[in-house]
Amino acid sequence: MSIPTYSNPGKVWLVGAGPGDPDLLTLRAARMIMRAGLIVHDGLVDPAILAMAPPTARMISVAKHRARHTMQQDDINALLVDEALNGHDVIRLKGGDPFIFGRGGEEAEACRAAGVVCEVVPGISAAIGAAAAVQLPLTHRRAASVVSFVAGQCKGLSDQNWAGLAGQGRTLVIYMGVATAEAIADKLIADGLSPTMPVAVIENATRPAMRVLRAPLAGLPALVAAEKIKSPAVIVIGEVCAADHSDELRALALEAAQ
Repeated sequence: MSIPTYSNPGKVWLVGAGPGDPDLLTLRAARMIMRAGLIVHDGLVDPAILAMAPPTARMISVAKHRARHTMQQDDINALLVDEALNGHDVIRLKGGDPFIFGRGGEEAEACRAAGVVCEVVPGISAAIGAAAAVQLPLTHRRAASVVSFVAGQCKGLSDQNWAGLAGQGRTLVIYMGVATAEAIADKLIADGLSPTMPVAVIENATRPAMRVLRAPLAGLPALVAAEKIKSPAVIVIGEVCAADHSDELRALALEAAQ
């Protein structure tokens, strides 16, 4: 298929919005949002970040939810390309980092195939931002020297090989795993991981409603159900989750508020 040519095509920027708090945007991301003419954004981008855009900016939501997508990925790709080929600069704003479970790679490929210039502005990933916000080190000299990231909502979850990703000396971080928490726990225990392995679920990381909830691996499904945990949330599994600094965090928050 031939690609139409335009005299003044626009450009697509894949911009990471970080874990939620606007203060955790990179300087470059913040500057681009504040002068944007068109923002195509995910549902996990905090409203406070979207509010940084000029009042004249055109906002297009392509929010995705489990089993209900506002727009299919192929349609999002086509939207970015069409807007750019029609002369518009596009800020494609994504929660976390565009290239960590953000489908940024697919969107960049679509842009290149259409002859559209695409640039990436990295963001603090959800896992790294969430763990830091609750002072949970993903690596620790006494607990873990390896970190792995997996998606908990991929097709064929039961067929994926996660052997060796969690256990002694290793930390496993699961994105989009709240809805499949029971299957995740069953899978890891069946693979030989101890049912007592510490787990932390970090919900609404870096935002005012942030909370961290802990349980042994076997108790993960009950924890999610009892606490009504919802996205955005990441699940961290490993010995690094054994320490609970919640009292210290509350003291620091009170001190900062005074």
